[in-house]
Amino acid sequence: MGTNQNYSSRSGTSYHVQVEDRGPIFDDVTEGWVRRVNVIASNYGETTARIVHSRDHDFPDVRTHEHNRLVAQRLQELAVEARQLLEEKEERQVGRVKNLLERYYRTRDERVKREFEDANALYPFVFARAFQELKADKAGSGSPAPEPPPEAAPAEEVELPAAVVAEIEETVYPLDPAQRGVVLEIERVSEELRRDLAALKARGAADDILQATCSKLLARAKDSLRRQDSSSEFSARYLDMTRNSLVTAYRQVRARLTRLGGA
Repeated sequence: MGTNQNYSSRSGTSYHVQVEDRGPIFDDVTEGWVRRVNVIASNYGETTARIVHSRDHDFPDVRTHEHNRLVAQRLQELAVEARQLLEEKEERQVGRVKNLLERYYRTRDERVKREFEDANALYPFVFARAFQELKADKAGSGSPAPEPPPEAAPAEEVELPAAVVAEIEETVYPLDPAQRGVVLEIERVSEELRRDLAALKARGAADDILQATCSKLLARAKDSLRRQDSSSEFSARYLDMTRNSLVTAYRQVRARLTRLGGA
């Protein structure tokens, strides 16, 4: 089963959303059979077209007509959720671009200018929406409407707030299916590890060393999902090492939780 939908966002970006039922798959991490549904959302029509969202969703490997109907319904729901997620991503992008434009007009900081120029190249429809919204905001407040960013002399560097930078951090989903599978596994295991570690901590069974180790691994995983290395060979090795370390930590935490009678 599966579904394919073309979708145009509020900003005008064209997306393709694919939800695929991959059927029974043996998951090496949990060492059990699952029914895996994969979601992929990609933008198209631009030279910067790429995969912007992907996620695996695992269901029990139950092979009945009733379960098939439930999974079929969930496929449609996941397609709707993917569109909502894309809109939320664009909202964050719009907020970031507006912040960058306002900062540049105040400071003429060349680093900020390069950032919004990169955003314009990657997200042309989002950038256009952000610029129009900023003009409308200025008009409503009685302030002069902004003009297209002019050339300016270098100015003193200005640090962007951490919250704004965090808004734009996105997972890089490789086009290569094998590498993308590793990325999805890193995301999936990271979520499971956080959940199980929190459960272990709530029971007072997570010592400081274990918590520090897991925190370090999760931070490394976050970095690996956002980096774009020039060498695809290095990137593949880095992703594999990150995935293997996460799986080892996850199994240790899961084993402790199981001994305590955890779910």
